[in-house]
Amino acid sequence: MSSACSPTRLNASYGPSSALEWGQLNFLHTTDTHGWLEGHLKEKNYGADWGDFVTFSTHFKHQAGNMGVDLLIVDTGDLHDGAGLSDATSPDGEISITIFDDVDYDLLAIGNHELYLADVAYQTLTEISAYWGDKYLTSNVQIANPQTGEWEYIGKTHRYFTTEHGLRIMAFGVLYDFTGNTNVTKVIPAKTMVTQKWFMEAINSCDPVDVFVLIGHNPVRGSSFQTVFNAIRAIHPDTPIQILGGHSHIRDFTVYDDSSVAIESGRYCETLGWMSMSGFTTENSGFDGIFPNPAGVPNPTRKATNTSTSPWVYSRRYLDWNRLTFAYRKWFPFPHWPYHISGRNWSMWETSLLFSSWAISEPPRPKAQDLYHAVTIDIEFTDAETWYDHTFDYDNGRATTSEITEYREQLNLKELYGCVPQNYCLTCVPFDSSSNIFPLLAEALAEVVVNEDRKDVARYIISNTGGIRFDMYKGPFTFDDSFIVSPFQDAFLYIPSVPYAQASTLLDALNNAGASGKRSLGYMPVERDLCVDPIVEPLSEVRRDEGLFNSVRGVTRRQVVDLVPGYTTTDDWGTDGDDTAHSEIPYYDIPDFFQGAAGFDANGEADVVDVVFVDFIESDVLAILGSAYSSADVTYYISANFTTQDYLPLFVKQSAAFQADYPNCPSN
Repeated sequence: MSSACSPTRLNASYGPSSALEWGQLNFLHTTDTHGWLEGHLKEKNYGADWGDFVTFSTHFKHQAGNMGVDLLIVDTGDLHDGAGLSDATSPDGEISITIFDDVDYDLLAIGNHELYLADVAYQTLTEISAYWGDKYLTSNVQIANPQTGEWEYIGKTHRYFTTEHGLRIMAFGVLYDFTGNTNVTKVIPAKTMVTQKWFMEAINSCDPVDVFVLIGHNPVRGSSFQTVFNAIRAIHPDTPIQILGGHSHIRDFTVYDDSSVAIESGRYCETLGWMSMSGFTTENSGFDGIFPNPAGVPNPTRKATNTSTSPWVYSRRYLDWNRLTFAYRKWFPFPHWPYHISGRNWSMWETSLLFSSWAISEPPRPKAQDLYHAVTIDIEFTDAETWYDHTFDYDNGRATTSEITEYREQLNLKELYGCVPQNYCLTCVPFDSSSNIFPLLAEALAEVVVNEDRKDVARYIISNTGGIRFDMYKGPFTFDDSFIVSPFQDAFLYIPSVPYAQASTLLDALNNAGASGKRSLGYMPVERDLCVDPIVEPLSEVRRDEGLFNSVRGVTRRQVVDLVPGYTTTDDWGTDGDDTAHSEIPYYDIPDFFQGAAGFDANGEADVVDVVFVDFIESDVLAILGSAYSSADVTYYISANFTTQDYLPLFVKQSAAFQADYPNCPSN
C-alpha cells in the first residue's frame, strides 16, 4: 500500500505559502536522519516517509532537467541511533541503510554516529561507501584495513566532477574534529587535513573549478569548516564555496563571505533544506544551461552580503517534511499560473493531468506564459490533514514505502508496551513541570533500576539529559518508541555505600562541571529550534471554501485561523527561511544530568547511598568523590547488558498509569 493510502500517515494542517526560488545551481539537503525513514507517525508537521522523499526528489530531478538547471542532492551523515528501523538490528542500520539508498544522492558525507562502534564503522566501509563510490566523501576519516591493519580512507577524499549543465565542481566531505570514535578509525583534525599533500594538490589542480562544494557532518558556524574554507580561499579568493553541514540538529544558514554561504538542515526527517544560486556566465564558468535563470519560476536575487560586488545571488529555504509540502512543490513550481478557486469541484485526476505534465514536458518559456495566464482552474480541496494527491507517487517511492512497512513488521516495531497517559516534552515546559519528560524518567529510574540484592539500600541513579532524544506523546508506546526516546546503550555502574553527605552533592557537582563531563555519544545539546510538535492539541483548522495557496496573480491563499507550533528559525538572513509558517514553541533550559532516588527516609536522607550512574561518566564521578574512591570501587549495578535503552520499556510495562488503557490507547 502506498503511503498516500496508509492509515498511519499524518499530513500537515496547512502547507507552504510561496514558491521556491530556482537558480542555475540548486541543492536539496538532508542531514542527521538517524533512522527516521518511516517519518513521524505521531506528528502532522513531519509525516512523510522516505518513500515520499524518493518520489519528491525524483520529481525535482525531472523539473531541474526540464528547466535547464542543475540540482544536487546532498546528505551529511548520521544515519542511525534514533529510531527502531535503524536501531533494532545488529549492527545498527543493517536494514535502514538499504532503504536510505533509494534516493539518488549526488554527494554524501560520514557522520560521527557511523564511527562509535567497530562493526558499524566497517559496515560503513563495506556497504555505504562501496555502494556510493566516489560520491561518498570522508576527507578526514580513515579506517584500519581489516586484513593489513593499514590506514585507508573510508570513502573518497574529494570528488571532481562536471554537472549535467557543465559546472565543474570540486567537493570535499569534512567531519568535525570528533574524538569519540572507535580505535579502528581515525579522524584527522581539519587543521592537519588542509596541510596534507592530496588536499594541496586538489585545491591547486590545473583543472578549472567553477564551484567548491564543502559538505560534512559539521556545524555551519564556529566549526572546522572555517579552517577548510580559509585554506581554499587562500588559493581561490573569488570562486564560490557552497557549504552544507549538520550535527547540531538545527536549521541554520550563515554567510562566510561575498561568494560563500552555508546551510544546515535540521534532524530526524523533519527538515529538507533548499539552497540555490545563480550568476554563472560563459565567461566565469563552464555552465551551459539556462541564462541568466530558469523562466517561469522565482529566481534567487539576494547577495550574500549587502555590500557584495560578486555576481552570485542566493536563496535558502527550510521545508517541513510532510506530503502536503512535497505535493505542493510538485504541483506548483511555477507561481504565475492564476489558480482560481471557485465552486466547481475538479477531481484530483483532472488537475493532475495538467500539473503532472510539468515533470515530463519542456519547461515553460517566457513566450508561453501568456497561454498559462489564460488558464483558470477550479478546485475544491478537502481538509488538508486528510487530503492526498494520489498522482504524486512514483513507483520507486511506493516501493520504498512498501519496504519500510515490511521491515517494520519484521522487526515488530509496532509491539505495544503501554499507553502514554499524557504528552511529555524535553524543553517546552519547565524542567520540574509534570509535563516535562525528566520527572517521569526520574521516577522510572527509581522504580526499575534496582539491584535486587541491594534494594534495601538507598540509591541515586544518575543519567544524562542528552541521552533522551525525543518527546513522548499521549497514546501508544511501542517497541519503536523505546528507541526514539532513549536510543543509547549506556550501562549502569555503581559505587556502594557512599556517605550521604557526599552522595547528595554529586548531581549538582556534575551539572556545574559543564559539557566536558559528557561523552559525545550520549550527549547532544537540546536544540533551540525545536522541531517537534508541541504538547498541545493542533491549533489550526482550515476553511474548506478558501484557497490552498498564496495570492500571486489571483491565487487565493488558504486562510489559517491559528498557526501550528513548529520551527521559527532565525539565521544570518533573518526569519524568512522557514517554508511553512509556525508559531514558536516555548523553550526552557534543562541541566546536563538528572537522577532518580529511592530507599530514603521521610526526610529524603540515609546514612549511606549506592551511587548509580551511566558508564561514561565514571571518571567524573570519581573525581568529584575524591581520593577515597577509585575504579576498583566501581562495578556494574545490575549487569553489563542492562542499559539506558532498557529501563523505560520496563517502567511502561509495570506502571499502572501506562497500563490503565492498555491495549486500547487513546491518542491526541
